[in-house]
Amino acid sequence: MTETVRVPPDAPARLENRRFVMNGKPVALYGGAVHYWRLERQKWADILDRVLGMGFNTISTYIPWEVHELARGKFDFGEKNPSNDIDAFLSLCEKKGLNLIVRPGPQINSELTWFGYPRRILEDPELQARSGQGSKAVLTQVPRPIPALSYTSEKFFAETGLWYDAICPILARHVVPKGNLVAVQVDNEMAFFFHINPYACDYSASSIAEYRAFLERKHGTLAALNEAYRTSFPSFAEIEPPRRFAGQRREDIPWYVDWIEYREHYLVESLTRLARMLRDRGVVGVPLFHNYPHPLGPGGAASGITTPFNLPALEERLDFVGFDIYSRKELYDHVKTVVSYVVGTSRFPYIPEFIAGVWPWYLRPGRKEDEEFVTKAAIMHGIKGFSRYMIVDRNRWLASPMTHSGAIRRDRYDMFRRANEVLVENHFLDLERRADVLLLANREYDRLEAASVLVSFPGDFLEPILGFSEYPNFMTTSEETFGFKRPIQQAKSAWFSDMYRALTSSGYCFLLGDTSHRLEQLTRYKAVVVSSYEYMDSPTQQKLLDAASAGTHVLLGPEIPTLNRLMRADRTLATALAAARSSPVKAQGRLVGRTHLIGKGKVTHLAEAPNADLPSLLVELLREDSPLRVTKSPSEVDVAVHWGGDANRAVVFVANPTREAVDVALEFERRVATARELWQGRDAKVKDGQLREAFPPYTIRIYGCTFE
Repeated sequence: MTETVRVPPDAPARLENRRFVMNGKPVALYGGAVHYWRLERQKWADILDRVLGMGFNTISTYIPWEVHELARGKFDFGEKNPSNDIDAFLSLCEKKGLNLIVRPGPQINSELTWFGYPRRILEDPELQARSGQGSKAVLTQVPRPIPALSYTSEKFFAETGLWYDAICPILARHVVPKGNLVAVQVDNEMAFFFHINPYACDYSASSIAEYRAFLERKHGTLAALNEAYRTSFPSFAEIEPPRRFAGQRREDIPWYVDWIEYREHYLVESLTRLARMLRDRGVVGVPLFHNYPHPLGPGGAASGITTPFNLPALEERLDFVGFDIYSRKELYDHVKTVVSYVVGTSRFPYIPEFIAGVWPWYLRPGRKEDEEFVTKAAIMHGIKGFSRYMIVDRNRWLASPMTHSGAIRRDRYDMFRRANEVLVENHFLDLERRADVLLLANREYDRLEAASVLVSFPGDFLEPILGFSEYPNFMTTSEETFGFKRPIQQAKSAWFSDMYRALTSSGYCFLLGDTSHRLEQLTRYKAVVVSSYEYMDSPTQQKLLDAASAGTHVLLGPEIPTLNRLMRADRTLATALAAARSSPVKAQGRLVGRTHLIGKGKVTHLAEAPNADLPSLLVELLREDSPLRVTKSPSEVDVAVHWGGDANRAVVFVANPTREAVDVALEFERRVATARELWQGRDAKVKDGQLREAFPPYTIRIYGCTFE
């Protein structure tokens, strides 16, 4: 399947220029989650009025199959339990002028016992995903473990079809312009039921059959596959997926990495099929989207933003894709990484689940200071829409601004209201995060990292008992070099983190992306920074050269690749660079690389990037490209600039993400004339054309600045 299920370009609700558009006009989606079935029906109206009082204009709600099904094919939509009347709830929201976003699953999580599925679905062996050992894959979660389901099972889609047959006609009555339903989420946090470890699942018969079909589509012929794997399989039916990592040579890598790529394909194809089922049942004319989960920690630049997630590939099918964010102030880099990636990658930067209270077993629940800091951090880095989860609390949830009885927690309620006021009063919908540099995660090396994980444990909704994440990292991956100069699967994270920190400390405003980006996405930037080692797929090598030829400055290192993904000779980049005019790059008098002129742009190869000198080296290398840079003191503070239609005005975010108080001085390309702190509504100190203020620990401020 390669079809798209995106909304038509003339639909009443659609995406345009990274904005959500309804009836031809950009609309802000500042929303929160309200779960109708968990609330007493007679309290719906008062609760929605209080939500409006916080300045929200959108309600998001799950619609749980588990709650509505009475028996197979029989459902309660208010006939038995009045709070199950989803049609009445949607109508009430519309009466109050609220936009609607619904999330009908089939999986919703929502801390429900069965993750939103009727228990009979989870207990059916034909629907269960399988571990590498052939047993059912189990998700250990609160309040009890449940089986993971296989999204390749035909019976799974048939059963889901019964649920969609029941709920979609109700939803279709509320789709704009008939109602206020503006977007629909396809499934929820699909990540193999948190089995991120690639050898944990899905090894069901239907998944293995799809894996073999994927290999045939990718390689074309059996001969081509055998050449790639250095094997002699007599048929595709004889090929088994890897169930643990035992690679020792670089020639072993293609077989393992194909399994990792298949896992991305698995998610994209299954979500596409569910989306098509929604469309076929009348959910048309509004965008469809999905929300990927993201690790709670350690966060930071190492992240986990690529495999098994492939946001660019899924957005070829759906309208937009976001990552959920639950964080705290100490994990500023986690929020910056996730948001900068979504802003740098998605056609609509949206947070489908954005912290508002937390589940009781979270790392540290309930701190208002954390939520205010994380709110500002997400806006700072360019998010354009969000749904607070949960804006009204319920069972298995703590510290939302409102209780399920409608009572207000004043400090949190006022904070969320102020956040919405700042967004609306200062026209954030019309502002654009300015960033001229794009730091790419290299998906090829992220796949190698995932493939080379040595510890195979089942996915866990909680932090694993062993104390490390189910996401691959240096603690769990192989240290083998596979014949390369260094273990790429570990070195690539250090290289990415070094560049992330150096760009931050040197004052460059940058976004994140990955090597799956199309060429036209790369050429929007003055500079693109990406890791490169001894191998890189041929199209990626050519794409980087094409970006340079179009005028982008490509910085890569530490190696110039001479092999492709199949570990065959490929000197696409090496040949072009060898033939180009070049000049040396030096740091402290030592040769650390060369800059090669390619077309209208250039490629800088940094064979060595000394950490101590890297920020100043980047300043020197990027000087001629003139990307936006803020001179700042101290270097630990972070800055983001948002521009509107007036070249003399900008909204500037300044973050002190450290535990120490600091005195901040900022100098821009033009002298600052005035500055007003927008959240507090006060004038800020400007001296000699610089913005200067004292910052307490873990503080983000928002300034409306004018320039001379």
